Amino acid sequence: MAKIRVLIIDDSASVRQAMTAILSEDPAIEVIAAAADPFAAARHIQEEVPDVITLDVEMPRMDGVTFLRKLMSQKPIPVVMCSSLVEEGSETLLQALEAGAVDVILKPRMGVADHLTEAKMRIRETVKGAARARVRGRPATGRTTAPAAKLTADAVLPPPSGRAMSRTTEMVVCIGASTGGTEALREVLEALPANSPGIVIVQHMPESFTRAFAKRLNGLCQVDVKEAEDGDTVMRGHVLIAPGGLRHMMLERQGARYVVAIKEGPLVSRHRPSVDVLFRSAARNAGSNAVGIIMTGMGDDGARGLLEMKQAGARTFAQDEASSVVFGMPKEAIARGAADRVIPLGAIARELLQATAR
Repeated sequence: MAKIRVLIIDDSASVRQAMTAILSEDPAIEVIAAAADPFAAARHIQEEVPDVITLDVEMPRMDGVTFLRKLMSQKPIPVVMCSSLVEEGSETLLQALEAGAVDVILKPRMGVADHLTEAKMRIRETVKGAARARVRGRPATGRTTAPAAKLTADAVLPPPSGRAMSRTTEMVVCIGASTGGTEALREVLEALPANSPGIVIVQHMPESFTRAFAKRLNGLCQVDVKEAEDGDTVMRGHVLIAPGGLRHMMLERQGARYVVAIKEGPLVSRHRPSVDVLFRSAARNAGSNAVGIIMTGMGDDGARGLLEMKQAGARTFAQDEASSVVFGMPKEAIARGAADRVIPLGAIARELLQATAR
């Protein structure tokens, strides 16, 4: 089997060296070149087109997002953004995902052995996922559509008494996604009305990134979107996104309402947070009051959990191959018989609303 050919672009020599060493440890990956800036990278691409590019965000002469937009408009190649930036730089990374990057990884922290053990695996798995991604050309101008108008709290939230949550038939929607999921989730959530059922989401992404991701979606959608905190109530018009990188998110029942628990734990299906953990908790605590949706992503995280949800009486859906950036997670779920229906990305919002209408 041919190796995945990777081009590394980073202005730091130590990062280029570390990334080369980490990727080269995997026999399925070959680093064909490491460039200090986009101009040097462009020369390499003219000589040999890589299967995947890892791209730094901040570089002299040309920043990573600008190079990415030029690349996607001229010669689309799967790109993974590689950044040491955290909260203050998350908006830039979101722009990169909108411009066509398939995923984001954090640069390895030199000398931190415990971090490197997990970081190495995450970096290699992300690159492998990117190699399978379908990338499409994008206009160099990037996204130009205006955010949807934000409604007032009166149009979104139920009465403060919480009477709407007292019904034992209140539905909760659980969604899992990975590679390609950030833009796919945006499309789904933008299509939902303000009174949509409560939604909880696990999207694989690095730590310190989900808060900005949730904030970005909150400005685009009629539903309220936030990074989940331990004890948050799942309620109509609200979407909770699991914090990235460090802990799992589970659905728990307290009387007639559902809340999320954010807890520490080992990697599950090579991920933390894990879709399998969320889906299993929904199967145990919500049963037929839940809807499970598995979307684009590499690997099999969520496939077992979605089957458990189906067996517990939940309605379950998987995104189809044609609309998935990477048809890994949905494919595994479909193969296990976990999905009641296989649907395109554009139909997920509609099917979600129909499945929760009682």
